[in-house]
Amino acid sequence: MGDLGVDLDRLTQWMDAKGLGSGPLGDVAKLAGGSQNVLLRFSRSGRDFVLRRPPVHARANSNETMRREGRLLAAIAASEVPHPRLIAACPDEDVIGAAFYLMEPIEGFNPQNGIPETHHDPAVQQRMGLALVEGLAALHALVPDQIGLGDFGKTDGFLERQVARWGSQLESYTELQGWPGPAELGDVASVAQWLESARPDCFVPGILHGDYHLANVMYRNDSPELAAIIDWELATIGDPLIDLGWVLATWPQGPDGGMLSIEPWNGFPTAEELVSHYAAHATRSVERVDWYGVFACYKLGILLEGTYARACAGKAPQDVGERLHKRAKWLFERARRWMKTGVLGQ
Repeated sequence: MGDLGVDLDRLTQWMDAKGLGSGPLGDVAKLAGGSQNVLLRFSRSGRDFVLRRPPVHARANSNETMRREGRLLAAIAASEVPHPRLIAACPDEDVIGAAFYLMEPIEGFNPQNGIPETHHDPAVQQRMGLALVEGLAALHALVPDQIGLGDFGKTDGFLERQVARWGSQLESYTELQGWPGPAELGDVASVAQWLESARPDCFVPGILHGDYHLANVMYRNDSPELAAIIDWELATIGDPLIDLGWVLATWPQGPDGGMLSIEPWNGFPTAEELVSHYAAHATRSVERVDWYGVFACYKLGILLEGTYARACAGKAPQDVGERLHKRAKWLFERARRWMKTGVLGQ
């Protein structure tokens, strides 16, 4: 297996059995990714492949997550949603020591890693932002039951359990020695109370990506259009408008900057333009968008604070923990402001 994290001989044998080319694997190289998952690019019989598998030191649910990703990509293959094109999936852990799948390489760039000069023009960046929400609208238009994903998530009580679930997550950090507690995040309880009292009464179930923002998409090198939505490991069935809230929570706007470091930021749409464009392309109402934006700040802030809590306990790098703690505080400040002004009121 070596440094690549994949037994290439076993992979070759599996590909032989699946009729995926012949002969040795060439140009094998690890790709940098946004997560700890292993991404390996290689060629065989004149065709390029990318293999995706869980981390070598997998978490308890890593293999099941990989199986779910493969299943979802197969289900949306015929849709208009920009996504990595699945070639074949292997749910069996015995082949290379983990579940994995093969996909076609994505030719494009991730804006978090730098925007090429061809995409510095304000009009191009405006279109990049609009394409981001068009991709989201296309995903949210899919009907899970019609593409074999009716059992991909638990929709009963989905919204009702969200606030308490993530509040319990925050409370669990008290078990990590050295974490000072949630006081530095400000009045977390007021945010939770607002979310519970203002929660939407109902929703139409659909596919949500679970972590949708500019760092989890790739753009075409030759245009401002999406090449693919990536990192599907948190995808489920639930209320898809949470994805729209996630975009807004991470979007640079107003005097307080943003979660993501995208340079140069030169023409991207405002939050109001994003919401209007989503509404024009989606079948879902954005009337309650404020709730989804505040909830996204709440949930993401709690997730980021978890890394800080682990850093306080010596279980994560201190510099990373401090950086994410600062972002968590910023998210809760944004949530409390939005409770008063709305997500479009800055």
